Amino acid sequence: MMTLPGLINCGRAGPLGLVRGRSGELVEALAERRMDVACVQETRWRGSGCRFFGAIGKRYKLFWMGSKAKTDGIGIFVAEKWADSVISVERHSERLLVLTVVLGDCLLNVFTVYAPHSGKPDKEKESFWDDVFHLVSSILQNEMVVFA
Repeated sequence: MMTLPGLINCGRAGPLGLVRGRSGELVEALAERRMDVACVQETRWRGSGCRFFGAIGKRYKLFWMGSKAKTDGIGIFVAEKWADSVISVERHSERLLVLTVVLGDCLLNVFTVYAPHSGKPDKEKESFWDDVFHLVSSILQNEMVVFA
């Protein structure tokens, strides 16, 4: 877990596929750990979207991107108190999502990446890392970046 200048706690929650159907338990764990932003991989959900999970006062908004085949998939949980500060969600693929949050007078870019595993074709892996490099290089120097 990483805490940015007294403002926001960021981290990686791990493969969401392991808690499939039990997202409420995951949200409770995030709230208990006082996580403000948590990235998840292996969501195995179709399509893309956003929705709230959890009880009032402990809710998290999940922004996700999945595939048609219900494989892979990524998402970013954002604590309700920060949900209105999200100004941009860039869904590049079921393996790469960038969320931008306003923190006072700064911008925080949260990247969640799920790299292709070793069994995937080299062309797919190279394309993935080229996309990541291109996105990172487009971030302005005065903006913060978090990878998870």
